[in-house]
Amino acid sequence: MLKQQLKQRKEMEKNYGKMSSSTYSNSPCAACKFLRRKCLPNCVFAPYFPSEEPQKFANVHKIFGASNVSKLLNEVQPHQREDAVNSLAYEAEARMKDPVYGCVGAISILQRQVIKLQRELDATNANLIRYACSELPAPSSSSSSQYARRSSSTSHIGSSSTSSYGHYYSGLYFCGPCGDDHDKGEEHK
Repeated sequence: MLKQQLKQRKEMEKNYGKMSSSTYSNSPCAACKFLRRKCLPNCVFAPYFPSEEPQKFANVHKIFGASNVSKLLNEVQPHQREDAVNSLAYEAEARMKDPVYGCVGAISILQRQVIKLQRELDATNANLIRYACSELPAPSSSSSSQYARRSSSTSHIGSSSTSSYGHYYSGLYFCGPCGDDHDKGEEHK
């Protein structure tokens, strides 16, 4: 019984070895195919540049060079290699699309969008606060003077990136810029 199991196991191992080596030799990785060389079982490119994605390696090779990529992959920890290759592929594709700025151009566009959206959010918050101020009853004179002392040390609308437009005081929300105007019954613009 044991002999038969050992024999089956050895046979399976032989067949597995034949299948993996024949599969490996029949479809070299995209890097070896591009460089026109034999793809060896220990090829550093094979796990990250499959034969189905030849353009991925072509872009990386054109921008960084196969030798540099090979050195980089050998210097990086094995668990970090996939992330490194994905980063190189993204940067290479970005550089192909925009030879001058590459991925920095895309980052710059996204940063400008973030700044624009932050300004829009700040303006919307300011409008919301103005609306809330117009809905509040007029504060008493004692709380108004306490508010004035407290708000003199804080920021107002238009200050850098603080987004602090009002203060929570005595259970009521008083707006920074419209607090004094609200006392007089004037609308803040």
